[in-house]
Amino acid sequence: MAEVKAYDKAAGSGKYEKAMGLSGKYDNVRRFWEDQLTGIFLRPALNDLVNYKRKRLERLRILDLGCGSGDGFDLIMGVTSKDPGLYDYIHQAIMPEMLQEYLGVDVNDNLLEQAQEYYGDQPKMRFAKHDLSQGIPVGSNDEPFDVYLTSYGTMSHFHDEQAAQMIADICKHAPERAVFIGDWLGRYSYEWQDLWHVSPDEEYFMDYRISYIYPPEERNREGIPAFPLRLITQNEVMRIIAKAEEISGVKIRPRCFFDRSIMVGRHLETRDYNANAPDLRLPINSLFEGYARTDLEQLMVDYVPREGFGHINNFFESFFMNTNTLVEHTIAMLKSQADGGIVTPKIPTFYPDCLRDAIMTMQLVIETAGKLPFGDPRANMIEQHLGYSLRRLEMDLQPGTGMGHGLVGVFEIIK
Repeated sequence: MAEVKAYDKAAGSGKYEKAMGLSGKYDNVRRFWEDQLTGIFLRPALNDLVNYKRKRLERLRILDLGCGSGDGFDLIMGVTSKDPGLYDYIHQAIMPEMLQEYLGVDVNDNLLEQAQEYYGDQPKMRFAKHDLSQGIPVGSNDEPFDVYLTSYGTMSHFHDEQAAQMIADICKHAPERAVFIGDWLGRYSYEWQDLWHVSPDEEYFMDYRISYIYPPEERNREGIPAFPLRLITQNEVMRIIAKAEEISGVKIRPRCFFDRSIMVGRHLETRDYNANAPDLRLPINSLFEGYARTDLEQLMVDYVPREGFGHINNFFESFFMNTNTLVEHTIAMLKSQADGGIVTPKIPTFYPDCLRDAIMTMQLVIETAGKLPFGDPRANMIEQHLGYSLRRLEMDLQPGTGMGHGLVGVFEIIK
């Protein structure tokens, strides 16, 4: 299988090691932007499920479909139950004592070996090899799970008919109440603008290259493994869900959809599918890196529209005008602070609330950090807050229709 060869290469590259920083699979953007933003959207459904199970004096069982090296476990156990205040201790939505068992399955031996290396001493965790194209790895006599989890594009490996059957099988196997998290690749990410021309009425698979694990000078060479991944919109996902309901006879209620990684998708950096894509991942990684100052001008995006895609162009024009405006205000406030005192920016009333809040937050942070006489407050405070403010813009402005690297749906299974 092409996917297995590609992921074997990725696992052997060293770029899939945990906690990398400025580069690698688990870079700052992955840990402080993508995973945390995903957790914010997963929180309501997980909180409700945990409360339901606690009232029944039961614990949770999690099935991670396409677990890789344990990515889903890191993701779901990292979700917090709320946004903490200054005093509050941060509690996980699923506390360790509420977890009965986690089972992760994947087809790739190297990634499972990594998972075993990371988590093999955890008594509640199991990993097993399984090809999901052959169905889910449980039978009618196996104990049901409470969370059926996919992450980072797992569902895009399957044709719609396969996906519908898989979700239907999950519904049949699930208890009377469960959560399914479906993760596809978004059809209209700016990363692959060259592929927008394919009609959303067509089930379309891109040739996905994990080229970001290579140095920039090697990314265009022949021989980089590629494999097909489905690009999708929210409407297409709902057609799959409707088919799964028809097959299973079980109600599937959407809790939310969200677009993940509009501004930080990995193929913005490679430009494999859009020569005009802005290289944003490295400078945003730098925002979260301690004792590293970032050239903030690198965060400015000159969006290049594609003819014939009016509503999509309108979204990206608006999105990047918002992020550019926040960066411009931040640069101006830093300069005025350096010149002897911050100048309060004039914020037009027609700006979206999230942009107005972000600008005012950055003003407060710059004013406060500028008074600190030690360390490097710009690198260690101001830039990190700019990263979180840009993340907030992505979270609030995304429509959940397929505009990011990932399109994630959170569904409640009700019997």
